[in-house]
Amino acid sequence: MAGVSRAGTGGASGSGRGRSRPALVRISAATVGAVFLLVGVLGFIPGVTTEYDRLGFAGHASGAQLFGVFQVSVLHNLVHLAFGLAGLALARTVAWSRLFLVGGGAVYLLLSLYGLVIVHRSEANFLPLDQADDWLHLGLGLGMLGLGLLTTRAPVQP
Repeated sequence: MAGVSRAGTGGASGSGRGRSRPALVRISAATVGAVFLLVGVLGFIPGVTTEYDRLGFAGHASGAQLFGVFQVSVLHNLVHLAFGLAGLALARTVAWSRLFLVGGGAVYLLLSLYGLVIVHRSEANFLPLDQADDWLHLGLGLGMLGLGLLTTRAPVQP
């Protein structure tokens, strides 16, 4: 039909493959951001965070554990909230979504490495981190990197 735009239909072929990846990276960034935001909020809820009365601002002495597994502090929860807000804000464009996922993934890989090399009962453990956090951060880093790289690759043309 003359005058009808094909914008948003997936390109000239109409297959939808060309348009789905930009949406996917944005959805991925928003989803990861929302999860970080949720985890940041949950870190301040007694019951979800065990030993809540031992929640410290920062450092290895904070005795609170999210879900009874992951050592947290006020600072740790604030980092999750900041990452969450960043993910939601940066999910507005493909480029910023990719930056959030790849850059955030790199940050979490470095945080995992940091957690693996420091002594957990030392002053260097300012966030605080424990072994469960180290492995979770490794998984988050790899997952975010994967999402950022795989959802922005150009689709293979048949």
